[in-house]
Amino acid sequence: MDIVNWFTELHPVWQALLATGFTWFLTALGAAAVFFCREIRRQVLDGMLGFAAGVMIAASFWSLLNPAIEMAEAAGGPAWMPATLGFLAGGAFLWLVDKILPHLHLGLPTDRAEGVRTGWQRSILLVLAITLHNIPEGLAVGVAFGAVAAGFPSATLAGAVALAIGIGIQNFPEGTAVSVPLRREGMSRLRAFWYGQLSATVEPVAGVIGAATVLLMRPILPYALAFAAGAMIFVVVEELIPEAQQDQNTDVATIGAMLGFAIMMTLDVALG
Repeated sequence: MDIVNWFTELHPVWQALLATGFTWFLTALGAAAVFFCREIRRQVLDGMLGFAAGVMIAASFWSLLNPAIEMAEAAGGPAWMPATLGFLAGGAFLWLVDKILPHLHLGLPTDRAEGVRTGWQRSILLVLAITLHNIPEGLAVGVAFGAVAAGFPSATLAGAVALAIGIGIQNFPEGTAVSVPLRREGMSRLRAFWYGQLSATVEPVAGVIGAATVLLMRPILPYALAFAAGAMIFVVVEELIPEAQQDQNTDVATIGAMLGFAIMMTLDVALG
C-alpha cells in the first residue's frame, strides 16, 4: 500500500514516465528471449502481432475515445467533434511520419522499405518500423495520466494504470518479435537484444510529452486522447493486421487479436 500511495502522490509527468518505463521494461524482457532461441515460428509471430493489434484496438476505444466523448459532453459542446477531429488528426500524423521515416516491416525484402530512401542497414529499418508504432503507445499512456490530473470524472488513475498494463503486456511479445528475427538475420544475441529494447525507448519520451502537453493545455485534452487513439488505429490497420495476415496463419492471428482485445477490455473495465 505504501508504494500505491507513493505513486498516487507523484506528479502526473513522473507517473507517466514510470508507467512508460514499465512498458519499455516489458519490451526489453520480451527482447531477452533472443538469448534462449534463435528462431520463432511464423505462426507464433502472427499470433503475437494479432494480440498486439487486439490490445491497441480495445485501448483506443475504452481508454481513449470513450473518455474523450464523455469529456466533450461534460463541457457542453458537440460530443462527437473532439473525438472525430482528434482521431483523424492522429491518423494523419502517423501517415505523415510513415511517409517520411525510413522503415521496413517484418518479412519484407529491403527494397520494400517505406519512407525517405536511405542506405541504412536492414536491421535499422526493421527497428524503426517497430519504433514508429511505439510512439502512439507512449503518447496514449502519457495523455491518460495527464487526463487524471486534469480532474475529469471519466479519467481515473486506475484506468491510466490499466492502459499502461495493457500496453506493457502486448510489448512483451513485441520485443520478442523484434529481437529474434534480427538474430535470425545474423546479428549477435547482444545486439539483437539491444535493438529490440531500443525500439521501445521512444515510449517514455512520448509519454512525458503527452502528459506535459495535457497539463499545460487542459482544453485540448479530449482532442489529445482521440489523437492518440487515431495514431494507434492507424498503426493497427496499416502495419499489424497486414503483417499478421500475410502468411497462412490467419486464424491464429485473428484469435490473437480477439484475446488481446478481451484482455485489454477486461483490464480497463475492471480497473477503470
